[in-house]
Amino acid sequence: MRHVLRQHWPEYLIEAAGLGLFMVSACLFVTLIEHPASPLPQAIGDPALRRVLIGLAMGLTAITLIYSPWGKRSGAHLNPAVTLTFFRLGKIEPWDALFYILFQFTGGATGMAVATLLLRSSILSHPAVNFVATLPGEQGVAVAFLAEAAISFGLMLTVLFVSNSPRANRYTGLVAGALVAVYITLEAPLSGMSMNPARSFASALSAQQWTAIWIYFTAPPLGMLGAAAAYVGFRGTAAVLCCKLHHENGQRCIFRCRYGVQTTGDQEP
Repeated sequence: MRHVLRQHWPEYLIEAAGLGLFMVSACLFVTLIEHPASPLPQAIGDPALRRVLIGLAMGLTAITLIYSPWGKRSGAHLNPAVTLTFFRLGKIEPWDALFYILFQFTGGATGMAVATLLLRSSILSHPAVNFVATLPGEQGVAVAFLAEAAISFGLMLTVLFVSNSPRANRYTGLVAGALVAVYITLEAPLSGMSMNPARSFASALSAQQWTAIWIYFTAPPLGMLGAAAAYVGFRGTAAVLCCKLHHENGQRCIFRCRYGVQTTGDQEP
C-alpha cells in the first residue's frame, strides 16, 4: 500500500482536485443562474431554459477537466462509480481503486467547503440553490432510482464504446460532457442528475440533507456495472483497453493498459 501511495499519489490528488473543482463550478453556475439575487432568473423566466444553461455550463466543465493535463494524467474518473466499474473490468489495481474512491469523496467535500467560503453559506443554503443537492423529484424515489440507474448505464456504455476505440478515444470527453449537459437538461427534474456518489455526498454533507441518499450510492454503480456487463457481452473482456477517458497524450498510465501504445507504468514520460 505504501509503495502504491508513494508512486501514484499525484493521480489521487488529481482525482480529488478534479471533483472539487467540479463542485465549485456547480455551485457558482447554479447560484448565478438560479439564485433570486442574480439578474438571470428574472431575465430567463423559463426553468427549462435555465436548466439548459446549467447543463451547458457543467458539460463544458466536465470537458475541460477531462482534457486538462490533470485529467489526461489521472484518467478523469472523478466518480467512485466509474472507478468501481473499471475495477470490476480488471483495468485498475485494488489499491489504486481504493485510493481513487477515497480521494474522490474527499475532493468533493473539500470543493463544497471552498464554494461555501467563496459564496457564503447563506447564499448556497437558499432553496433555489440548496448546496446543489441531488434530491428525488416530485415523481418519487422509485422514479429517481430508475432514472439514476438509466442515465448511469447510458453514460458508461457510451464511454466504453468510445474510449475503447483508438480512432474515437480522443472524443470521449466531448461525448461524456455532451451527455452531462443533456442529462441535466432532461433528467434533473427526476433525480437531480447525479450519477456520482461522491458528488451527492459532498452536497448532502454541506446541506446536512440526507434525503434518499441511498439512491445516489446504489443506482449509479448498479447502472454502470450493468453497462460494463452489457459491453463485455457485446465485445468481450479483451475489448476493454484501459480506463482513461482520454488516452492519446503524453501522460503516464498507471492502469492495466492494453491501449496499443507503450504504457509508462510508474515511469514518468
